[in-house]
This record gives sequence, structure tokens and C-alpha cells, in this order.
Amino acid sequence: MTHKKSADWLARALLYLVLFLAAAVGTSRLLLRGELVTVPNLVGRTLNEARAETARQRTSLTVQGYQFDGRWERGRVVAQDPPPKSRIKSRRTVKVTLSEGSEKVSVPKLEGRSLEWAAQSLKNAGLHRGRVSQIHTSKYAAGRIIAQHPPLDATVGRGSAVNFLVSQGSRDDRYIMPDLIEKDANAVLRQLRALDFKVTEIHPSFYPGLEPGIIIKQFPVHGYKVQKRNQIALEVSK
Repeated sequence: MTHKKSADWLARALLYLVLFLAAAVGTSRLLLRGELVTVPNLVGRTLNEARAETARQRTSLTVQGYQFDGRWERGRVVAQDPPPKSRIKSRRTVKVTLSEGSEKVSVPKLEGRSLEWAAQSLKNAGLHRGRVSQIHTSKYAAGRIIAQHPPLDATVGRGSAVNFLVSQGSRDDRYIMPDLIEKDANAVLRQLRALDFKVTEIHPSFYPGLEPGIIIKQFPVHGYKVQKRNQIALEVSK
């Protein structure tokens, strides 16, 4: 009887040990599944480095997007969720955003081009037109770009503005309109046309006491500043 009791006791002890070990393993797994870990700082790391770092913390990693960032070269982490030093359960996922590289672009050569051409070229380069200043010059046709800022091949951020200095063409000389009243119309017309002035209107009008062909009125009037492209009108006696 004593031997049988000893055997029964030993069997029960082994059973309790097995049950204890099973419970311990289960509890350990539950604890591991719910263990809190500290999220590492992944910003600036390559994707492989970030994966290795999260693996050491028993968490996984996924790429949630890409964005331009001049601070980091293409492929490095620029943002993460959750942020560094957060406490999360192990086997959770850390999301990262990777850099597309610098968003800098080169300014194209636009001098000598028209503003319309420059606008399309800027759009293609990821830039836009800024301020436009104008001056008279005989070196460039009207509407052509004389200078640009930033200059050719300058490196600027995408979406930056490029400013222009644009030609208005040659500045026309200005003249003081002479007094043509009571002058012979034929003689005045020959002289004005020889100087490339534009006499576009001649109105014949009866004026008592004047012989035909004498200027009665003029426009612009005497003393008015005119350019050769301005139109001149005369009223002449008949």
C-alpha cells in the first residue's frame, strides 16, 4: 500500500507540474503579446535601417507615403506614426513617410523670349511668373525679356516666382506741335509728310476773307507734345 500511495502521489505531482508549465507558457505568451515597447526615432534612417530597428522592438513597419523634403535624400524616413518615444504594444505597426528627395528645380533661360513663351516654360519647370518691370530700349523688340531673376540655372524651390525686366521697344521722340494757323496747307503737308508725321484728316471749310488752301484749325494744337505715330488733323479753307 505504501508503494502504491507513493506512485499515486508522484503521478499527481507530475500532472500538477505539467499543468503549471502549460499555464506559465500561456501566460508568457499573453504577456509578450501585450508588452509595451518604446517607439524608436526613425527619422533620417533608410528603409532597411528602420525595418531593422522596429524588428528589434518586436514591432513591424509599413510605408504610408512619400513626400518631397530637402532635408533628407530620397528613400530616407521624414515622418513616422506613432512619433518617437511613444509607448505601444509589441507587434503593432509603425507607419513611415519616405523622402522623394529635394524639391529644388533649375531656372530655365528666358532672356530674349516673349512673356507668353516664358509662362509655359516656367510651368513646365514647376515655377511661375513673378513681377514684370518694363523699360524702353532699342536692343530688344517690344515684349521681349531683357533680364530675369533668379538667373539661368539658379536652383530654387519648386513653385518659386521668376521676375522679369521686359522691353517696351524704342522710345519715340517727342516734338512740340508748331503753329500752323494761316499757313499754306500744301506746303505744310509736304513738310509734315517728309518728316514722317501722319496727317490723316483734312477738312475743307469756307472762311470769309481767306483764299483757298489756308489752314484754319489744327489738331493737336500749337504747343502740344506729339510723336510721329500720332494722328494730325487740319481744317483748310476752300
